Amino acid sequence: MVVASTLLAACHTGHNNALPIYGNREAVTKTVDGKTVVDTVYHTIPQFRFVNQYGDSITNKDLNGKIYVADFFFTSCPSICPVMHRNMLAVYKEFKDASNFKILSHSIDPKYDSVAVLKKYADKLGVSGQTWWFLQGNKDTTYKLADSYLVSRPKEDNTVAGGLVHDGYFILIDKQKRIRGTYDGTQPDQVTKLIADIKELQTEPDQTLAQ
Repeated sequence: MVVASTLLAACHTGHNNALPIYGNREAVTKTVDGKTVVDTVYHTIPQFRFVNQYGDSITNKDLNGKIYVADFFFTSCPSICPVMHRNMLAVYKEFKDASNFKILSHSIDPKYDSVAVLKKYADKLGVSGQTWWFLQGNKDTTYKLADSYLVSRPKEDNTVAGGLVHDGYFILIDKQKRIRGTYDGTQPDQVTKLIADIKELQTEPDQTLAQ
């Protein structure tokens, strides 16, 4: 599993110890108070609409003012998904009471992963409340969204167990919907780093002020 090459194009925000911002960016010239200034427009996660394990409609607007972690999975996955989500439980337990944090797990098998199946899956993990959403929706939309997260697009492959292939990365998104890090969700040390980076991100001025 390889992160998309565009993920490597990262820059730093200028704050000490700040996490990098990943993806393409462009300089935009605009006039502010009669003066010409150059602003940087960063790669961001686009609009989306899915349904969570409670049957609620979830859009990108529900993430306004939130730091969140996203991943891709399917409930019948026999390989990396169980490992990923056992590791994600550490993130959930650390931040489940934080009002400005979410976890989004996007199902790549929405035909099987109905709302009821997602709820059963969440219950089995011991996940309740609104911190961790298991989402399902249009398959093509979900697969295309992986491109925006700068990870490999899921694909069908009948030669592998489960018949589907996807990356096992956890993607850290800030309140401006910019990518701030990716972590191998199958590796406990990477998840430990993710937790530390979430705490670091929460202290950034842009994140404490953004709502």
